[in-house]
Amino acid sequence: MKFRFHVIALPHTQTTAEYTSCAYTQKVTKFCTMMKSLGHEVFLYASEENEAPCDELIQIVSKKEQRKWFGEYDFSQLPRIKWDEKLPYWTVTNKRAVSAIKKRAKERDFVCIIGGLCQKQISDGLPKLMSVEYGIGYYGVYAPFRVYESYAQMHFVHGQLNDDNGRFFDAVIPNYFEPKDFPYRAKKDDFYLYIGRMIKRKGPEMAVETVNRVGGKLVLVGQGIKSANGKKLAADEFTMEGDNLLYLGNADVKKRGELMSRAKAVFVCSYYIEPFGGTSIEPLFCGTPVITTDWGAFPENIPHGVVGYRARTLGEAVWAAENVDKLKPANIRKYAIDNFSMHRVKYLYQAYFEQLYTIWDENGWYSNWSRGVSEYKRYTRAYPPR
Repeated sequence: MKFRFHVIALPHTQTTAEYTSCAYTQKVTKFCTMMKSLGHEVFLYASEENEAPCDELIQIVSKKEQRKWFGEYDFSQLPRIKWDEKLPYWTVTNKRAVSAIKKRAKERDFVCIIGGLCQKQISDGLPKLMSVEYGIGYYGVYAPFRVYESYAQMHFVHGQLNDDNGRFFDAVIPNYFEPKDFPYRAKKDDFYLYIGRMIKRKGPEMAVETVNRVGGKLVLVGQGIKSANGKKLAADEFTMEGDNLLYLGNADVKKRGELMSRAKAVFVCSYYIEPFGGTSIEPLFCGTPVITTDWGAFPENIPHGVVGYRARTLGEAVWAAENVDKLKPANIRKYAIDNFSMHRVKYLYQAYFEQLYTIWDENGWYSNWSRGVSEYKRYTRAYPPR
């Protein structure tokens, strides 16, 4: 079954691989890639630069406007965008999206939202189309149909809304990755890696303290270091020190893959309820284990002692760092491809949108679901990971 998708990007980025620091922009780009590979029509409403496959790119924001709203920012750092639907960069782009979609829309088209409540104006302006929030890793949800990144996030959002009732036609589909962006390497170098924002909630200090205790070397990559003076790295919230620390700034897609493939292990030690944590999955494609905390999406996605270790204390993290060489790189990569590759996840989306389509075409919740000849059938109940 083929569908038509209207996909709306975010107002502060370009839909290109350079904007790797914005996970949601990458979701937009890869979602378009997956849907086009299945033969669907995709209309993308975004800025001037685009690498996402689509039938038509409709510009709803210019670089000039982005500079006006966000200043002359380094795209690797990204502006501090405010998630306030009353601000002009939301109201202007939303209004343009509604107008452009109305010119192209047909009955039973899907409107794909990635900005939560900040893009609700789009759905409100298109009441005859079906709006879907297709990658929820945030809290401001509104659409009648929702796809969450993890069960942890779905249940957390329900708690935030003080709603302990389930919602039929909501789903969990994990984030998705292109395996070729993350080269496999069985033999690892003698360093650990932290890659992510340099904020306390992401846990870089835990990575530093763990590696200091095992006497290893730690390479750090990501946004947020304000000054790097010798062995001292200063961020907004903390300072990290050590002769064994090497800060490399931000990394593009190629550099991320190269570092992840060489590292002994990657630390993803979020202190909060991580909705998904893409950097906990990306190294797995390289055959590199991860060391995470034990909440949020990690218990769903990181089987302890198989592709990495989940730690509840610093002592456990130290033990994990000393034992990562016991995990087999080939098994780690296979797990990632089987569960999080775009080739696999696109069928989960296909199944989901076919279910939604029954609301128009058949009897919705009561529809027969014996899709015996469907190409994606074996994927539809394969998450959480096998």
